[in-house]
Amino acid sequence: MLKSAFHRFLLFGLLVFAILGNSQEKEAEPTRDFPKLSDTISEAGTYQSNPIGAYNEAFYIVNRLNENIGLPPNHLNFQTPQATLEQFISSCRNNNFEEAGYALNLNLFPKEVTKKEAAILAEKFYFVLNQRVKIDWNNISDRPDGQIDITTSTNGAIAGNPRRSVVFGEVDLNNRDVVLRLQRVKLDDYGAFWMIASNTVENIEPLYEEYGPRKLDRIMPQWARVSFLGFPVWKFVATILLFFMAYAVGRVFSYVTRRLLLKSDRAWLRTTANKLAKPAGIALSMLFFYIILNKLISFSGPYSSTIYAILLVLVIASIAWLLMSFINAVMTYIAEHKIGDSSIEENTQARMMMTYISVARRLLTIIIIFVAISVVLSQFRSLEKLGISLLASAGLITIILGVAAQNTLGNIIAGIQIALTRPCKIGDTLYIGDEWCYVEDIRFTYMVTRTWDSRRLIIPLKDIISKPFQNWSMTNAHRLQPIVVYADYNTDVQLVREKFSELLKQEEEYDEEHPPVVQVTEVTEKAIAIRALCSAQDANSAWELHCKLREELVKFIAQLNDGKHLSKERILIQKEST
Repeated sequence: MLKSAFHRFLLFGLLVFAILGNSQEKEAEPTRDFPKLSDTISEAGTYQSNPIGAYNEAFYIVNRLNENIGLPPNHLNFQTPQATLEQFISSCRNNNFEEAGYALNLNLFPKEVTKKEAAILAEKFYFVLNQRVKIDWNNISDRPDGQIDITTSTNGAIAGNPRRSVVFGEVDLNNRDVVLRLQRVKLDDYGAFWMIASNTVENIEPLYEEYGPRKLDRIMPQWARVSFLGFPVWKFVATILLFFMAYAVGRVFSYVTRRLLLKSDRAWLRTTANKLAKPAGIALSMLFFYIILNKLISFSGPYSSTIYAILLVLVIASIAWLLMSFINAVMTYIAEHKIGDSSIEENTQARMMMTYISVARRLLTIIIIFVAISVVLSQFRSLEKLGISLLASAGLITIILGVAAQNTLGNIIAGIQIALTRPCKIGDTLYIGDEWCYVEDIRFTYMVTRTWDSRRLIIPLKDIISKPFQNWSMTNAHRLQPIVVYADYNTDVQLVREKFSELLKQEEEYDEEHPPVVQVTEVTEKAIAIRALCSAQDANSAWELHCKLREELVKFIAQLNDGKHLSKERILIQKEST
């Protein structure tokens, strides 16, 4: 019942959007339901009754200025950059766009521009500011000379050069940065004052076309524009509906993809279906939601930057996950269908390829994560100053990172060295740290090995590069295993040699690579050490063979001449003559 109710609700929402989209769409002015002036904007203070009073010579001299609408009235305060921007925003938020139009330098427009047309430009520019620009008021001067007040520890002001141009924002437009500026201008004998620069005003129309109201913003009737906490309720409801639509699209795509591809006769399609269906569905739903929301609904004010930033991060993260899943699917398919059994030690080629795949998978994953983070950071202009600060202190940061991440970076580089130089591979038998173990996996910074008793030994990769170890499978899995037994001096070694040869040739593990060899390798004060050599195709088989033959040799020597040849300690007792 819940699913049925949800489907009916979703269909109703789609029907409403279809009706609204097919209704007659008229050319509407920008939405005017903006929130009140932010408390973060500082007070303008007390100004002269005539704000067009000369202050200094740092200004642009113009031959004409807004001839058709006239100069700003005296009650408008354009004496400082901050005052001009505050006056513009305050007038716009009070829906007095004709008054706000006086802050625009229209010199790049035709002389016939009317007050009404200037008011429309002001309204459009205010919409773009609300939509995409976060103004840093602390860096906009409240002095006529455009300087930022800087004081020393003794509260003495630091003198600087007057400014005639101040940047208050940047907006991306068709892959180029549009810099928003305030400029100080002077006309004839009038005093210099601050206005929104003509180059900035020239870009209002293309900016509004890019970031202006979307389709639903324009066709939504006035009665539906009820706001709660400064946010239109209809936008919240429409966003929720669009989210469920995107979710449904992703689920359907994921379900259909899995059902279709799992029936395929091709192994790579079945592997792809298992690995990629879910991440592909999520990536598609996030991308669909981001695009459809951008086309239908526009957000402004304090919500805009947060909503678009979160959506952008989610879209990039979902695409990065999809790419990593794709790499994992490809590597899994190659490992399962194109490479032989890497658990067999003599299959050197398979074990080498598995090592390459393991290292390559992790390196590609690191690259994708790095690129995704870079793309996310590049989309936020607020991080540019952070980037400049990091660049300025690059030397210090390099030292800090070098010390803090020395072990991690060293292990990552060691992993690359292992992939290139191949001192060990997945499936190799190693003797390291007094442990006999098999290489199970090679990760970003460490190696996972399995000991003979199924324990897992974790070894940092830089230890593999910097410290000696034994690789019993590096060139050949074949293993020669020694057996050492101790016997009495009177033991007939030839009998032991013949018995060992007989026993060795009866064992299945014997690979006949080396002939049976029995030698006396050591002599102590109590016994002689007899060493027998046996060979097998790999270390595990050699160990099994070693244990069997040692047991048989001990048994043979113990039964030889009723134990006469067992190792013994001799004590000579002499009776002293009286």
